[in-house]
Amino acid sequence: MIHEIFMPALSSTMTEGKITSWLKSPGDKIEKGETVLVVESDKADMDVESFNEGILAAIVVPAGETADVGAALGLLAETEAEVEEAKQKAAALSNGGSAAPVAAAVVPPSFDITVTSTAKPAAAVPSGRLVASPRAKKLAKDFGISLESLVGSGPHGRIVAEDVEAAAGKAKAPVAPVAVAAVAPAVVAPATKAPASKSPASIATPPTPGQVVKMNTMQIAVVKNMMVSLDVPVFRVSYTITTEALDKLYRQVKPKGVTMSALLAKAIAMTLQKHPLLYASYVENGIHYNGDINIAVAVAMPDGGLITPVLKKADQQDLYSLSRSWKDLVDRARTKQLAPDEYNSGTFTISNLGMFGVDSFDAILPPGQGSIIAIGATRPTVVATADGMMGVRQQMTVNITCDHRIIYGADAASFLKDLAKLIETDVQSLTL
Repeated sequence: MIHEIFMPALSSTMTEGKITSWLKSPGDKIEKGETVLVVESDKADMDVESFNEGILAAIVVPAGETADVGAALGLLAETEAEVEEAKQKAAALSNGGSAAPVAAAVVPPSFDITVTSTAKPAAAVPSGRLVASPRAKKLAKDFGISLESLVGSGPHGRIVAEDVEAAAGKAKAPVAPVAVAAVAPAVVAPATKAPASKSPASIATPPTPGQVVKMNTMQIAVVKNMMVSLDVPVFRVSYTITTEALDKLYRQVKPKGVTMSALLAKAIAMTLQKHPLLYASYVENGIHYNGDINIAVAVAMPDGGLITPVLKKADQQDLYSLSRSWKDLVDRARTKQLAPDEYNSGTFTISNLGMFGVDSFDAILPPGQGSIIAIGATRPTVVATADGMMGVRQQMTVNITCDHRIIYGADAASFLKDLAKLIETDVQSLTL
């Protein structure tokens, strides 16, 4: 029997994906559950594992190319006798032929392959059970290292690729025909760390005048989302907030690892508790009130595009846990290791350009959400004080964009007023 390896749907909005790399070559024996290739969706790289055992007879879509969800990427033959037949079918598929001759013998896409995120799992690992990521298993096999000899540094003791590489000392090159390093060619370390080494292929060359540069998968996804946003009637409301109390608190908690992003996310999440309409979303002739306050924060990607890692149930996390979660999300976002649920489950979004010195700006409403808030820089501003004198106060301007189908001006203004009150007079409550 010949099986097609399909392009999986890695998220509800994904319509196509790019082949980052094939980890197997034609003629290789494939075990059930073994990682065959890596697919780049709009926001993350995902491992695709085979549900069947057999021989990789042919690759239909090579690395670097894009295919629609459900399209055949390669053919898996169960026996040597079927390899030649599979090659002929692959040639037909590559030339735009029909996959009908194979269809009757193919397990449906949702069962033919297993998709595994390279993100760290949140669930606990049962005691005594050895758990390793698919990439770690492959590296261990290539380097000849026993997984039983390793101590996992991932959550709950999970063995990750870095553990295997550390044990091998990277002294030997993997024997597989496709380099595992090609799984994530655009790895960029956060600004606080030393830059990760890049292969020559991953180093972007400056565009020349008149050149047309093809967008990457993430940039194309952003374009699609922005076009969807054009169909939503929105309005915007601005508010000026005095930040002296917030700045003072930040100076106190920064040595403990708290970021300004986490502080703002916590303040907004606590304010949203009083305003469930602001993190609701429009459905056909109705309002869907979300059960959780999941704060998505826009992060620019070094190779173009942006991603919105999500702080789930941000109102229920303490400030320090929220900061640790945020650091982990950003680190993995910049290496495209987030699972889809970690970037597409937001119910309210923050876009902060204050660190660039931007006074104020308007943000575009993300599809499926009711509100997004744009945060500008804090600046010393001359103001009239309560006693009729002039003084200087640290202030920032925030602009909220709302879906006018479900949220009205008074709703947005009330939310901003309560947010300002929390930041100006009750900011210590963020540490409770």
